[in-house]
Amino acid sequence: MKKLNLITCLLVFAIAFVVTVGAGYGEANAKSTIQKVLSKKELIIGTAPGYLPFEMLDKQGNFMGYDVDLGKAIAESLGVSVEFKQFPFAGIIPALQTGEIDMVIAGMTIRGDRALAVSFSNPYYATGQVLMVPAHDNTTSSWQDLNVKGKRIAISQGTTGALLAKQIFKEPTLMDFEDFPSATLALVNGMADALIYDEPAIRMYETMQEDSVRGVYDLISAENLGVAVAYGDFETVHWLNSFLYAYVNSPAEIESRDKWFHQTDWMELMN
Repeated sequence: MKKLNLITCLLVFAIAFVVTVGAGYGEANAKSTIQKVLSKKELIIGTAPGYLPFEMLDKQGNFMGYDVDLGKAIAESLGVSVEFKQFPFAGIIPALQTGEIDMVIAGMTIRGDRALAVSFSNPYYATGQVLMVPAHDNTTSSWQDLNVKGKRIAISQGTTGALLAKQIFKEPTLMDFEDFPSATLALVNGMADALIYDEPAIRMYETMQEDSVRGVYDLISAENLGVAVAYGDFETVHWLNSFLYAYVNSPAEIESRDKWFHQTDWMELMN
């Protein structure tokens, strides 16, 4: 009986070993995003227009912005065509997880909680969170000035600014909006006392609406933006890091950065 039990245990162990090794072999040989993109000759990028100057729509509904230039450069380097798909920012990671898109380029901050769901490239842009207040507010100089009862802070769902606001603001009411344009509209219309968002977008919006809003450029946090791909797809991450090492500060990237961050002609093309 003991001998029979020993044999049974050995058989169970052997089966479990084969299943485990087989599963590991299958995972190791699963196609990476890069391999799939090269095979189908098309790169599908998820983004969330409304984040100036990273991703916007022009009057014809075409995507434009610094992130769009980055996505096109990635596709060109791979020798494939590129398609951009629009999502609310909070829905963009689920779209990546279900395979609807190949990667996310949407001004997404590299964060530990997000890295549990996706894998990130090295940073391609450094930024931070700041406040925007109505133009008539000439007293607010930091977020602490607004951390009082009765104040209303507009935030954009799923963004780093929204997460940060929930951490630092204990007294004000936080007002959740689907995206940055909706939050800014609430601020301009007097529904909110301030908005917390990424510094480049605040600067651009202030340039467009200088009579309506004012940026408070005391950085609340510093952060890095990265390209997101499927969780554990390290072959694609490695390729992206190599690409970004050559792209950032290249003539093409410098031209793109100058166009979107230092010029304003493109604002006339916005939808």
